[in-house]
Amino acid sequence: MLALAASLSWGIADFGGGIGARRAPVVWVLLVSQAAGLVLVGTMWLATQPATPTGRELAWGVFGGVMGVVGLGAFYRALAIGTMGIVGPISATGAIVPIVYGLGRDERPSSLQAVGIAVAVIGVVGASLEPLRDGAGRKFTAGAGLALLAALGFGSALLGLNRVSQAGVVWGTLSLRLTVVPILLLAALLIRPPADRLRSRTILPLLLATGVFDSGANLLYGASARHGLISVVSVLGSLYPLVLVALAYFVLHERLARPQLAGVGLALAGVALISAG
Repeated sequence: MLALAASLSWGIADFGGGIGARRAPVVWVLLVSQAAGLVLVGTMWLATQPATPTGRELAWGVFGGVMGVVGLGAFYRALAIGTMGIVGPISATGAIVPIVYGLGRDERPSSLQAVGIAVAVIGVVGASLEPLRDGAGRKFTAGAGLALLAALGFGSALLGLNRVSQAGVVWGTLSLRLTVVPILLLAALLIRPPADRLRSRTILPLLLATGVFDSGANLLYGASARHGLISVVSVLGSLYPLVLVALAYFVLHERLARPQLAGVGLALAGVALISAG
């Protein structure tokens, strides 16, 4: 139940971030949402006072935070210019990254994971290609490249989160947010994106809610991993693109070509196989 709740929360956060990125500069979307998440997790830290992680664990948290902000920046931009029902499943293939990391440490993926990688790659290619209007060929859909960059960022951030979460669920998310927010503050000062759209009555509450749901999902997933079988919770926690696809379909009325829809299905199936392996 915790892992399913994490998927639901991640899907809602992704949808909110995608809508926000279509209405305001990505830097503001990231800064406001991540700051809101920091307030949530910081409040929990003050209330629980968990033991401080080691320097090595904190280093993994910093790594996860840096890669996480890269992934989120690419992800929100992809959602702003592309089709949410395609961007979400492609970004979820970041589950391949921990396997590649394991290969570098002489680990070997299971047969199920190997099949999952192949299926996910085929699915990404299928989802990324959309038919031309004249029907004479196909082209890469808008945001597909950014979605792949987001997958790399998310998968790397997952490595860092897993390592630092050994010190506790709260510290796992808190270390990422403590890394991300200062980076985004610096980026906002250097880039100076226009802030006039933040004065809208709807955008600021949307971004605050996005940050709360995103950090809440991290906490829920961390708790599920500590209390349940990793082989089970990782699969359930990877279902968040389904929430994003459903919201994009029913709220934004997005429609996919049949080959792209099949690609989305294969990409999600590949993610499930990788997680289950």
